[in-house]
Amino acid sequence: MDEFIIEHAERYKRLVSTFKPSSPGAKATNSTSASSEIVVSARIRPMLEDEIAQGFPQGVYQRADSNMVDLHELRRPVRGLPTINSFSFTVDRVFGPDAATPEIYESVVKPLVPWAWGGGVGTMFAYGQTGSGKTYTVSGLERHVAETLMDGSLDGERKIHISVIELAGQTAFDLLNDRKQISILEDSFGNTQMAGALEHRVTDKDALLQFIEAAAFLRRTAPTLKNDTSSRSHAICRLRFENPLLPSAEDGLLYLVDLAGSEAAPSRKPAYVPFRQSTLTKTLKHVFDPASARSCKTVVVACVNPCLADVGASKNTLRYAEMLRVLVSRPKAAEYSPTVPATWNNEQLRDWIERNSGDPPITASILAPLETGPQLLRLPAPEFLSRCLKTPGVSPEQAQAFHTKLWKLHIDSQHQLSSLPATTGRDNNNNSSSSSSSSSSKTDPLASTAAARLAQLDSSADPDQAAAAAVPFQQRIRPGMVVRWRPPPKYACVAATGGQVAYAVVLCPAAAVGAGVRDMKGVLVNPGGEGSGLGDAYLCATVVPGLLPGSFGVGLWRQVVVRVEEMEAEVLMEWDEATRYYYMTV
Repeated sequence: MDEFIIEHAERYKRLVSTFKPSSPGAKATNSTSASSEIVVSARIRPMLEDEIAQGFPQGVYQRADSNMVDLHELRRPVRGLPTINSFSFTVDRVFGPDAATPEIYESVVKPLVPWAWGGGVGTMFAYGQTGSGKTYTVSGLERHVAETLMDGSLDGERKIHISVIELAGQTAFDLLNDRKQISILEDSFGNTQMAGALEHRVTDKDALLQFIEAAAFLRRTAPTLKNDTSSRSHAICRLRFENPLLPSAEDGLLYLVDLAGSEAAPSRKPAYVPFRQSTLTKTLKHVFDPASARSCKTVVVACVNPCLADVGASKNTLRYAEMLRVLVSRPKAAEYSPTVPATWNNEQLRDWIERNSGDPPITASILAPLETGPQLLRLPAPEFLSRCLKTPGVSPEQAQAFHTKLWKLHIDSQHQLSSLPATTGRDNNNNSSSSSSSSSSKTDPLASTAAARLAQLDSSADPDQAAAAAVPFQQRIRPGMVVRWRPPPKYACVAATGGQVAYAVVLCPAAAVGAGVRDMKGVLVNPGGEGSGLGDAYLCATVVPGLLPGSFGVGLWRQVVVRVEEMEAEVLMEWDEATRYYYMTV
C-alpha cells in the first residue's frame, strides 16, 4: 500500500486541492463546547521529516476557523485512476501542526487544575496511534501541571500526594513501588480504591516531575509495526489534594492518563473483557458513570498522525473522539422561581446568599463572583466551603450549614412544580410555616399554639429568638442545645475526624444525675449523687457524622461530661424527616 500511495501522491494532492467541504454551520466554531463537563480536543502533529523524505503526502487537515477535521483516503479502484474518500469530524477544539503544547495546556487542560484543587475531580486522558505524538503531548502537559501547582497562583494551601499506576490488561502495577502488583477495588460506597498503591507527598515541582519520570521509565513497552518500544499499557498519574482547613471534606483528585497506543501489537488475540468490567473503566469510574456523586470535569486529547500512510488509524482516533463528544439538547431556561436555585441568575443568587446565609452574612461576591444558581450547585463542596470561610467571622459550621441549606432547597425544589406560588410550602428561608402560626409567633415569640410549638421542635434553635440574640449561649444552656467543644484528653476519641473539634447535645446538668450514672468511658459522673466538684458541667450526648454528606446522628448512649469552659459555640441543627438525619442550619 505504501508504494501505491507514493506512486499516486501527486494525483492525491490534486484531488485534495479540489475538495470543497460543506458549510460547517454555527456549531462548528472553535469556541463551541458540547458540554461543560467534558471537552474533546484533537491534536494533529506535524509531518515528520522521514515521512516527507519517503514521499508520503499529508492525509489529515484542520479546517480553517472551525473545530472540524477533514481526512482523505486514497482509494484503489479496480479499474481506472485512484480517487479519494473524504471524511469530516467535529470535536470541541482542534490544534493543528503549528500548535505548541503550552497552547493546548492553557486552552483546555489548565482549567482542570483549580477545579481539582478546589475539591473536584479532573481527568485528562490522551489516546491515539503510536507515533501520533501522544507521549510527547502528555509529558509536556504534566510538566505544565506541575508548574501551575507550585507557582503559588492557586488559592490556599494543600497537601499534594502523587501515585502512578500501570494497567496492563486486567492487571495493575504500582510504578512508584518497583511495579508491584496492586488491586483495583470498589468500596461499599461505590468509590474506586487503588488497594496497595503507595502515595508520595510532594512539595516542589522538581520532586513531582521526578516521580513522573521514574514511573515512565518502568512502564511496559512492546514492539508494534510503528514503534519498537510502543507503550502497550495505560499509565494513570493521580494527584490528590488535601485541604488542611477542611479535614472532613473530600479531597480533590486530578488524573493524568496516557492510554496505550490504539493500534494492535503483533501478538495473540487477548481475552474479551466487557467494557464495564475492565480495570480501566473501574479506575476511571467517575468519568464513565453518569450516576457518580463527585463533581467531575474531563478533557480528552486525541492525538492524530497526519501521514496518508496512517489515515486508517487516524480515522478511528477521530471517530472515537467524535463519539465522546455527546451533544445533549439544552432545555429552555426555566422561569425564575425564588424556591428553585436552578433558575437563579447571578444577581438573584447573590441576593439569596446575602439574606439567607446566617450571621454574619456570607459575602456573595466571594462565594459566587460569576456563577449562576446551577453553576454554584455544581461547585465542589470543598471549594464552596473555602469561599464561605473567606468572609470574616464565618465558622466552618456556618459554611457547612449554608451549603446543606442550599442543597436541601434545591432537592426540595425538584419535587415541586415551578409554577406553584412562591409562598406555597417552604419560604425563602426553607422553613415550613402557616399563616396562622406566623401571626401567632409575631405576638408570642414562644409560640402560643401547640402546633406552632411542635413545628419549632425540629430544630435545636432556641424558641425565644429574642433572648438567643441578646444573651451569650453559655448563659442560656438548656436541654437539646447543640454545642461545639474541644474534648480534653480523656475524651480524645470523640473528636471529629481529622481534627480536635467535637459536637454534643446537652442533656442535663451533671450534678442532677443519679449516683450510678457513668459516661462513655465508664467513669461515674456524679459519685455519691452530691454534685461536688462538678461546677458548670453538663451531661451530653455525642453528635457523630452520618453516612450522608453533611449529615449527623446523635449517639444517645455515648454520653460525656462537658464543662462550660470547654464549649466554644452553639451550633444549630435541624431534623430531616426524609433522611432521618440531623443537619447544621443557619
